[in-house]
Amino acid sequence: MATRDLPIVGDSFAVGYRFQRYWDTPMANAFFFGELGAGLFLVSLLCGFAGGMVAGLLITGVLKSWFHLSHMGVPGKSWRAILRPDRSWVSRGLMGIVGLMGFGGLHALVTWTGALAPDSAVALLLQLAAAASALVVMTYQGFAMSHSTAISLWNTGLMPVSSLLYAATGGVLLTLAAGWNGFLAMAPDLRSALLTGALIGLLAIAMVLLSLLHAAHHGSPGGRKSVELLTRSYFAAWFWGVVCAVGLVVPALLLAFGGEGFGTVALAAAAMLAGYYAYRLLIFKAGVFEPIMNFRP
Repeated sequence: MATRDLPIVGDSFAVGYRFQRYWDTPMANAFFFGELGAGLFLVSLLCGFAGGMVAGLLITGVLKSWFHLSHMGVPGKSWRAILRPDRSWVSRGLMGIVGLMGFGGLHALVTWTGALAPDSAVALLLQLAAAASALVVMTYQGFAMSHSTAISLWNTGLMPVSSLLYAATGGVLLTLAAGWNGFLAMAPDLRSALLTGALIGLLAIAMVLLSLLHAAHHGSPGGRKSVELLTRSYFAAWFWGVVCAVGLVVPALLLAFGGEGFGTVALAAAAMLAGYYAYRLLIFKAGVFEPIMNFRP
C-alpha cells in the first residue's frame, strides 16, 4: 500500500497520518492578531496616520500577547524565548515585538504630538526602526513555521511570504476603511493608491496560496495529504468557501465593482479578514505528521 493511501489514524497505534496538535486555535489567534496589528501599524506609518499606528500597536501588544500566554504551560518563563536570537525565529520575533512596541510607540507619539520635525534625523531613524520591527513581526511566524521539516505543508519559503501579504493587505484595507469613514483626512490620490494596493494584495495572496498548494502536492506524501484535507475532504468547505470565496473573491469584487462608499470598503475589509483568519486556523489544522513507516508501491 502506498504511503499516500494511508488514513488519518489519530492517537491509535496504526500506521497512518497524524494531525499536529501543538499549535491550534490559541496560536492561530496569536499569529492572526500579531501580523494584522503589525500590518496596520506599517501601513498607517506610511500614511502618517497616528490613530492607525496606535490601533496596530494595541492589536499586537494586547491580543497577540494574550493568546500566546494562554497557549503556554508556564507563562512566567516566556521571557526566556528571547535568549536565542542566533538560532530561533521565535527569539527574533519577540525582539521584533519589543522593538515595535518601543520604537513604534515613540513614533506614534511623535507623529501625534508633532514633537519632532518629520524630516529630522531622529524622527527618520525612529521611523525606520519602527518599520523594520513591524516587518519582523509580520514575517517571523512564517519563518518559524517554514523551519518545521516534520510538517511538509509548512516547510516552504512561501510561509513568510503569505504572512507578509496577508498582514499588509489587511493593514491596507483597515486604513482605507478608517480614511473613508473620516477618521483620516485622506487625499484622493492616497485613497486611490490604497485601493489599488488592496486589489494587488488580494491577487498576490491568491497566487501564493495556489503556489503553496502546488508545492505541497508535488512534495512529500504528507504534503499531498494536507492538500487533500484542504481541498477535497475535512476542511474543503472552509478553505474554498471562506479562505478563497469570502476572503479573496468577495473583497476583490466589492473593491473593483462595488462603487465608492464606506459600507463597501468596510464589508470588503471584514470579508478579507474572515478569510485571513480562516487561513491562519486551517494551515495549522491541515498540518500532518507522516507515518514513521513508509510503504512504497
